Amino acid sequence: MAPIFEYFVVCGIGPEIRTLEGSKGFHGTGYMYLPSLLDQYPPPNHSLYPPPPPQLPTCVLPAGVEFYSSGFDSNSPSTFPRSYPIVLTEGDGSKIYVSCISFRDPVCEDIADAYRIPANSFADKCICLVSRFPSFHVLRSTLEELFALCFSPNGSSKPLWDVIAHLVSNVPLPTPGKERVLFAIENCLLSVEAPPSDGLPHADISFQPLLQCLDVDNLMRLFTAVLLERRILLRANKYSLLTLVSEAICHLIYPFRWQHVYIPLLFFSGVDYIDAPTPYMMGLHSGVDTSALAMDGVVIVDLEYNRITTTEEIPPIPEPEFTFLRGEITKLLYPNVVGIDEMKAGIFGASEHYPKCGGKQWGEDHDLQLRLIFLKFFATLLSGYRNFVENSATNIFNNQAFLKKRSRSTNHPAEPMVVEFLDSHGFLDYLERGVGSDENNNNLLDKLQDAIGRGQNPMSVLPSSSLEPEIITISDSDVGLSGSGAKYTYDRFPSNIRTDEQEEKRKQVLAAASNAFEYSRRQTPSKDSIADVLTPLERAAERERMVLDIKVKLQGLWLRLLKLGSTDDPLSSFEYGTILALIESDAEGIGGSGFVECIREHIHSGWHCQLTEEQFVAVKELLKTAINRATSRNDLLTIRDALEVSSDMYKKDINNVADYVQRHLISLSIWEELRFWEGYFDYLMEQSSNESANYSSLVTAQLVVVASHMVGLGLPDTDAWYMIETIAERNNVGSKQFIKLRGFLSHIQQLRNGYWGITSMKTQSLSSLALPSPHTKDAKDEHQQPAEATGRSWVQSMFSRDTTSRSSSFSRVRRWTSDGANENDTSRKQDASTGQKKLQTNVRMLRGHNGAITALHCVTKREVWDLVGDREDAGFFISGSTDCSVKIWDPSLRGSELRATLKGHTRTVRSISSDRGKIVSGSDDHSVLVWDKQTTQLLEELKGHDAQVSCVRMLSGERVLSASHDGTVKMWDVRTDTCVATVGRCSSAVLCMEYDDNAGVLAAAGRDGVANIWDIRAGRQMHKLSGHTQWIRSIRMSGDTLITGSDDWTARIWSVSRGTCDAVLACHAGPISCVEYSPLDKGIITGSTDGLVRFWENDEGGGIKCVKNVTIHNGAIVSINAGEHWLGIGATDNSMSLFHRPQERLGGFSGPGSKMGGWQLYRTPQKTVALVRCMGSDLERKRICSGGRNGILRLWDATINI
Repeated sequence: MAPIFEYFVVCGIGPEIRTLEGSKGFHGTGYMYLPSLLDQYPPPNHSLYPPPPPQLPTCVLPAGVEFYSSGFDSNSPSTFPRSYPIVLTEGDGSKIYVSCISFRDPVCEDIADAYRIPANSFADKCICLVSRFPSFHVLRSTLEELFALCFSPNGSSKPLWDVIAHLVSNVPLPTPGKERVLFAIENCLLSVEAPPSDGLPHADISFQPLLQCLDVDNLMRLFTAVLLERRILLRANKYSLLTLVSEAICHLIYPFRWQHVYIPLLFFSGVDYIDAPTPYMMGLHSGVDTSALAMDGVVIVDLEYNRITTTEEIPPIPEPEFTFLRGEITKLLYPNVVGIDEMKAGIFGASEHYPKCGGKQWGEDHDLQLRLIFLKFFATLLSGYRNFVENSATNIFNNQAFLKKRSRSTNHPAEPMVVEFLDSHGFLDYLERGVGSDENNNNLLDKLQDAIGRGQNPMSVLPSSSLEPEIITISDSDVGLSGSGAKYTYDRFPSNIRTDEQEEKRKQVLAAASNAFEYSRRQTPSKDSIADVLTPLERAAERERMVLDIKVKLQGLWLRLLKLGSTDDPLSSFEYGTILALIESDAEGIGGSGFVECIREHIHSGWHCQLTEEQFVAVKELLKTAINRATSRNDLLTIRDALEVSSDMYKKDINNVADYVQRHLISLSIWEELRFWEGYFDYLMEQSSNESANYSSLVTAQLVVVASHMVGLGLPDTDAWYMIETIAERNNVGSKQFIKLRGFLSHIQQLRNGYWGITSMKTQSLSSLALPSPHTKDAKDEHQQPAEATGRSWVQSMFSRDTTSRSSSFSRVRRWTSDGANENDTSRKQDASTGQKKLQTNVRMLRGHNGAITALHCVTKREVWDLVGDREDAGFFISGSTDCSVKIWDPSLRGSELRATLKGHTRTVRSISSDRGKIVSGSDDHSVLVWDKQTTQLLEELKGHDAQVSCVRMLSGERVLSASHDGTVKMWDVRTDTCVATVGRCSSAVLCMEYDDNAGVLAAAGRDGVANIWDIRAGRQMHKLSGHTQWIRSIRMSGDTLITGSDDWTARIWSVSRGTCDAVLACHAGPISCVEYSPLDKGIITGSTDGLVRFWENDEGGGIKCVKNVTIHNGAIVSINAGEHWLGIGATDNSMSLFHRPQERLGGFSGPGSKMGGWQLYRTPQKTVALVRCMGSDLERKRICSGGRNGILRLWDATINI
């Protein structure tokens, strides 16, 4: 027999301590910490039992773990143990029932020693009994007896974990309606039994809390909202209340089942799940703040104040069912008031249908009567529904016919509540379970309708309980056999015996924590610095939370993307950028698969699939990215789903003809893969439910679907037919089916070509956007031959078994990438022959470093003038590397660019600056070195920093500014080799700085998220600018304007003189890696790790807006350098771009609107495979240089011949 108790689990603070925010270590009593699974029985190495749910610790301690200076105090109710149930739902919809007791328990000595936790500290601990059987009373009683036995002064006759092991291993699940199991814990006798399975589902809870919290009207509103599958959020200040009310309302909708997300007790850190757009039922403690959430359409049920609020109307229950339901519930609650003018019961048999409960305290009879009231409500509402059940392939229930029949019987039109209920997942699930299954024989709803029709007592549908159950007694043979009569007492909840491997791992973790304590105490808690090792269960729980979090966010972002107005640009929206970042950021593909799943669910919910022009472009680009990512992971499931949803979504062109997203995905290489189409065909065959069909016909039908997608994408006829033919041959399709397939393929190819023209390989997919649709009959493509002009007709192709011909046909599919490049080269040569002048581009590889390039500086024109005379193309680049060297490069000397190597540092070079005659560099060796630029001799070694030097700046008057991770900014006099002053101090590492030499104003920022401004000449700090919540990595100052970019995904504009924040730029989907100021039009340019470059300018209303986006880069933007006429941009994926202003070259701007939007892409070189660390731009000579991790500099010259 299966056991009733599946697990006993202990959760609390383990050897690896982390805050809810993810910071490792103990940070004091003011923080909440992540709970861990401490002990369990059966043990984790038990082969017969699956592991407990990985999210269990987080769910049983939803607020986290808190540390206390004291334990239980009989005079302080806040220290009392708390007992509460929770319910977990697995992926298949099955429920896990858990009874919990949380209490304060002393912190283990080894953990307190390792993390320097004050002595005699206490922390939250939770013991749990886990079961698949919904017997809350038995679970709670058993757990409370174990808890009492542990802390009893009389002790127990055997070790506590032996008692637990006996219970979990030996107490069986009773047979419903036939058995009662008796078992004992010391001297306490407990029993468990289950009602017959042919009655109402077992509900071992009281419905009284639900009726005490809500009045009759609110109870009916909540019942209706659950029935119509709204988003429902229960709020209460007691954990038990949330679970009991959630379970009660789920039982009241019997015989229907809640089909959606069900979390009766939501852990506090999961509050963002409330914004999920799909139906859910969640319970959240009233102490959790939800003011930052949108809550649109959420039905909020406040159980403390009997209040229900929602922004969407809940349709009322129709008459006469409303009057019946309200009257019956009121009669049950207030029998003396309702029956005040009734005669005594029994004269006319008025009370024979229900057991008499009036005047008694609430008990099981009241629970049963309440459930029968709601079941009778359904019997009345759905009267005669069985006559409208249809077991067809397309429909299972005739909604319209049922509604017409109901309208005739009520003399009212179809009620909105009934219409919505008939379309609910719960009603469809009920029908699917009932049609053709044994469950239909035990359907109480049908039995009740029949009993009402015959005038019988409704109680007659319930099984009789006249038979006494068989008693099964479970005894513990080891009790009293210890011999000495010893008693086991505990001052804390004991730990189970650990294996040698577990004990060794625990010691290693605590030893590492103890050794790292001194270091971690000096560090600011940061998510980025966490490198701790999680247990497999913690990793699984963390991944499950991450997956759910990403999917919930994607659902909300997708719906908001579709709500953007016609004046909004989706590609510039926060929604698009965030979805793109979620798709690109995770290596496991959760973002991509989740995005496609969101679209799929939206389509299945009845969405019409029509997009606006702007939405169409955004969805197309997002699907391309998702498919590319899935291709790199070999995730054919996501690619398959993306293919199918792309065939449903469309826009209407100027001729009111549908243009589908699928047509614009032809540029992706996965469609060239025969293996993909074979896998897709196999999937279609598995999904086919027509088992009685002829196999050859079934194969043909699925190949028609495959062919439709191929043509929808625009695959060339020859290549599409090759793949169709190959799959058909492997499945032994006959010649007649071959003819049908080939005829169908040719027909839909002609239809497609009539609408959109013939797609010329992959490059045509971009230009096809401009083709009118549909084509006129005489429209022709000058560069294409008819589909039949391939050297053989389709009839010959079909009957030919010439494998050489077919393989060569398919080889063109595999050569698309290379052939497309050749075609482009040819087209460029043809363009050149027409007399158009083309820009000459040249990319050189500069080799010399032996390590990754970590610093790169471009020397200005003024700096070079004194060195090599009048040579306009002599801009130098100076690079630093992990090989500890600094190198000078002269791009004018082709083939001999390396001019000098400067050695002196002993660790990685981080920053470089220069003036007319000197070069200065800062390094991880804490030093600042100064060299003579002409002789390359080392002049000075400036030492004084206590950590790595992050920034250096050469100033006029032989001065140097340096910033360090020690939080200081120092000014040096090169002539005397001394530190003149520490001109600035920050609370943490300085990552970036700017200095205005004319005004003597210094700005620096870093890991503390604060930008500091000093007036060096006056020797005072001007402002401390707070607002960012994460590291500041980039800073730019121009006049009175200071711009900062942060890891919090925002850039801020500050006034240097006033010290105020004038604007927050928050449209990126990742940390801001660089900011720039455009001096000519006073605009701002931001680059982010999301790969986007955004152009900002002031609008007429005094605000600031994004006027342009650049999406040609895929990696994080590492450099933006703006001049008056030219703009250079570089990214970590080794992509570069040069922008210019066409208006400037033609004599200036033509109108007042030509500002930041006037920047246009001038040139971008071909990207190579390399990971870039830094970039430098020489805009005077239109050069950009990148430094990669491979130690190679890539120098790009973009020269103009006009």
